[in-house]
Amino acid sequence: MRTALFITCFNDTVFPETGHAVVALLERLGCTVDFPLGQTCCGQMHFNTGYQRECLPLVRRFAEVFADYDAVVTPSGSCAAMVRDHHAALASRVARDPGLTAAVEAAPRLYELSEFLVDVLGVTDVGAYFPHRVTYHPTCHSLRMLGVGERPLQLLRAVRGIDLVELPAAEECCGFGGTFALKNSDTSVAMCADKVRHVQDTGAEVLCAGDNSCLMHIGGTLSRLRTGVRTLHLAEILAATEENPLPVRPEKPRRGRGAARGACTR
Repeated sequence: MRTALFITCFNDTVFPETGHAVVALLERLGCTVDFPLGQTCCGQMHFNTGYQRECLPLVRRFAEVFADYDAVVTPSGSCAAMVRDHHAALASRVARDPGLTAAVEAAPRLYELSEFLVDVLGVTDVGAYFPHRVTYHPTCHSLRMLGVGERPLQLLRAVRGIDLVELPAAEECCGFGGTFALKNSDTSVAMCADKVRHVQDTGAEVLCAGDNSCLMHIGGTLSRLRTGVRTLHLAEILAATEENPLPVRPEKPRRGRGAARGACTR
């Protein structure tokens, strides 16, 4: 099976360690992973802001870059949902465009990481070791659009040494929502405050999720409140082993321009 990594522009720019973790994990499980250098953005920011026609070159690009792969894996539920739910719909609005027709064929071959591990590779125990207290936040796109369900939790429960604790009100949105956090900052901050309170109630050392965008949002508040709780992508926990452990250190608040109310850093 020819497998490619779609890192997403957000992870590539801000959280490249997540991409490294995905590759390390998949290679440990026997996969050969390609990283097509021509990949760019899925177009989600444009789509959510109303610039749907401006998405079309990005839809075309995705279809071209990943055309020859049997499976494409991404560590982002939101970008996976954009490709699977919206690329084909956008393509159907423009007739007689071979590049967009190919997008309809490419979309189903894209898998969010936990889907690929559980449904395609058929594994839940990936050989991970992470001796820390962890709670898991199911992000909105993965939960409501992709329907990943219990897959991430199945994977986390099989991690040796982990103390996995349930997050109260887990299915409530963290308030990020991409451009929602910018357009409705007061509401977004209030939603994030609720999420952070629930995280603290668990006593967890680490908050885990399948989308770094949400972790960045929640992590900013966790850091500013000096909670000591670290945020980690699911891939980073699953990539950790006893031979190559992932040390957990409390996050330190950052100073400077990012310290404005509502701004989030990890």
